[in-house]
Amino acid sequence: MSAVPRRGLRRVVVRGPSMAPTLSAGDVVLVRFGAPPRPGDVVVVRWPSRPAQLSVKRASCPADGGWLVSGDNRLGSTDSRALGPAVVLGVVLARLWPRPGRLPGKRDHS
Repeated sequence: MSAVPRRGLRRVVVRGPSMAPTLSAGDVVLVRFGAPPRPGDVVVVRWPSRPAQLSVKRASCPADGGWLVSGDNRLGSTDSRALGPAVVLGVVLARLWPRPGRLPGKRDHS
C-alpha cells in the first residue's frame, strides 16, 4: 500500500504467516479504514517503532494510546509482545480471495 487511506474501503494483500490459520500469505481482504476496532477483530495496524510497516493482526485490548494486538500464529508472529501497542488503521471485514467470506472470531479457533 503506497498511501494509507484515513477512511473508506480498500483491498489489502496479506503477507507472511502471522495470521495462520485464519489468513494465509496471498489472501486478499477487504478493510474498512477508520473503523473503530473491538477486541477480537482482525485489524490493519502500524507500529510507532516501525512507521513504514503495516501488519494484519488480531486486536486484544486498548492500551497506552493504541491497541495490544497479536498474530493468530503465536510462534510465527512479531506483535505487541515484542513491539508494544499498535495504532489500528482499519478493521478487516472479510476475505475476498481465495475463499470469500467472513473471518472467524478468535473464540472460533482458539
